[in-house]
Amino acid sequence: MSTTTPTRRRTGWSHRLDTAAGGLALDLGLYAVSAAFAAITAATSTLLPHRAWGGVAAFGYLAAAIMALGQLMLRRHRPGSALTGVPARWLVTVLTWTTVVLLPLVVQSVQRAAGRTDRAQEEVLVVEESGRRLVETGTPYLGPDAIAALPPGEQLLGYTPYQPGMALFGLARAASDAWWSDARVWFAVGTALALLLAVRVLRRPEGMATVGHAAAVLRGVQAATVLPICALTLATGGDDLPVLALCLLALALAATARPGWAGVAVGLAGALKLFAWPVAAVLVSWGICRRAGLRVAAGALGVPAAALLPTLLVDSDALVENVLRFPLGHGLVSSPAQSPFPGHLIAEALPAGRAVAAALLVAAAAVIAVRLARRPPRTARAAALVCGYGLLVAILLMPSTRFGYLLYPVAFLVWAAALDVPGIRQPASEDDPQGVDLKA
Repeated sequence: MSTTTPTRRRTGWSHRLDTAAGGLALDLGLYAVSAAFAAITAATSTLLPHRAWGGVAAFGYLAAAIMALGQLMLRRHRPGSALTGVPARWLVTVLTWTTVVLLPLVVQSVQRAAGRTDRAQEEVLVVEESGRRLVETGTPYLGPDAIAALPPGEQLLGYTPYQPGMALFGLARAASDAWWSDARVWFAVGTALALLLAVRVLRRPEGMATVGHAAAVLRGVQAATVLPICALTLATGGDDLPVLALCLLALALAATARPGWAGVAVGLAGALKLFAWPVAAVLVSWGICRRAGLRVAAGALGVPAAALLPTLLVDSDALVENVLRFPLGHGLVSSPAQSPFPGHLIAEALPAGRAVAAALLVAAAAVIAVRLARRPPRTARAAALVCGYGLLVAILLMPSTRFGYLLYPVAFLVWAAALDVPGIRQPASEDDPQGVDLKA
């Protein structure tokens, strides 16, 4: 395999901001703004798990900001000190993730196990209940008749709008009520394992040859871990983070010329949640133009299909009710996901607004599909950018959505810079048909 083409350099104001003072200036800004966000959340949020997270995370972010400030001052007085380099920044990131995610997560899990009923978001309860049903009935889903039989106030929690694989994170709760059986604990374990593997993939000996690339990988991990939108989500709910981490792993595998494993990783994400399916489509498109489409598609499509088949055989109507009718707004109750993005505002304010928002969403999907057909992404970086911008548009236009879903496009767009791996030949541009032969 040829490895002669150098990594493309990022230029422009975003690169200058990211690399100012060796990356420490942006680190300081990230932690300081996050500390303010956590403090405001602790003081004003109407969601009790969020308030509890903010009360703990504010101190973790403040400590991280102080450490980053100390590193910045040390760099000015002692340039080149090991305490200001990328490894030291990694240490601060890991410590911050521990204090703003793992610590509040464990605190809330312990309090919940002791009897507190206000220490988990509804999705945690839904996933744990789906795990129990999977053990008892062979399917994580309730059928429409069973949901209709529930009291009106409980029908929403009767829905499981996830793919069957998500129920695996609730299996521990079916066996025990201890704090460690909380689904969030297992979301965190899955997220950490996927991200560690992604970093290891990108840190192959020839792949971590430059300080710039090492810093780009670190920034990508920060976006998926200590950024408040991710930290808050994992500590209080968390079902999106393993999906995101597996998608980032898939892109890292694509960047290092492992198309088959990239398909498996995004397939595992697709077996958890529908949000990974557009990423799978982009990676299949990338694989086709890199002469590896079948290898990507085998995992990207095969793993979700294998997860769906058993539940389809047990109760197909329950599967359709939960993963299709409810997310599309045709369930017995409406989704509570109603953040004021354009799609939701159109759906609520205009006559036939839901149909208008749906038409705009379909039109956007058609534009992206045409783009993929005419100019498929030839590099993993380009694939990450398509995923990021495409999901951003989709989230803005969806009639029912949440602010928390923004963690996907933000993480993909930041992660893109880490996918220019030194030592792995990439096309010089999206119009260059030459590049690494993935059959080699």
